[in-house]
Amino acid sequence: MSDPSSSGAADVPQRPGVRAVARLARRRGPARAAPLLTLRAARAGVLRMRRAVEQVVNGSSHSLFLRALVAQPARVGAICASSPQLAARMAAWVDPDAPGLVVELGGGTGVITAALLARGVAPQRLVVIEQSPVLARHLAQRFPQVRVVQGDAAELALLQRAPDWPRGDDGAPRPVHCIVSGLPLLSIPPQLRQRILQAGAQTLAPGGRLLQFTYALRGPSPWQVTGLSGCARERVLANLPPARIDVLTRLDGG
Repeated sequence: MSDPSSSGAADVPQRPGVRAVARLARRRGPARAAPLLTLRAARAGVLRMRRAVEQVVNGSSHSLFLRALVAQPARVGAICASSPQLAARMAAWVDPDAPGLVVELGGGTGVITAALLARGVAPQRLVVIEQSPVLARHLAQRFPQVRVVQGDAAELALLQRAPDWPRGDDGAPRPVHCIVSGLPLLSIPPQLRQRILQAGAQTLAPGGRLLQFTYALRGPSPWQVTGLSGCARERVLANLPPARIDVLTRLDGG
């Protein structure tokens, strides 16, 4: 069998190693080998850069948000995750000393969840509902003391009766005195949106408060069709796009 290095086909290998390039340089001179060395170095640099970018992206909460946006655009409904400023303003409307539970609808990557905890809401009083399995796992890992439920907000009444729902000393499900919603209601199909609205309004305890942010800066809140009464509004310009916070309450016996 002949030595392949003596054949013409082996003179220009497709992906030369260092030794192959060195042999080529000895036979044909450095000028012929230099482009191959440059190509090899460029390939190695691209691979290193790709690995570095993948490590950053895969560990980024924004990446999780974007993947969920692609998978469920109608249920995510925003061009970027909520800003910390918007989350802080939402949390500012929550009384951390009020009785009962605080339920967050659409936890996303946890921006509002973190703001609620920073506000002083006890982790044992906070329940986060997130439909996306990927985001729900992320939330459970990020906030291990918070009850994270992977489920549909339209089934809130059913979720409240589940065995793992926080319960009082009497064994009954703890009442919901505050709902914080990051759901993109206006981009959800009307029939499903109506189910979510009814479930939230029915679950909210009398005298409870509901917060919803929206990118529609004008018009009534969709929650008002359920009988909830609007009591305040706040615009947050430090968000992309600018947002409005609606504050509603369920009147006693509503």
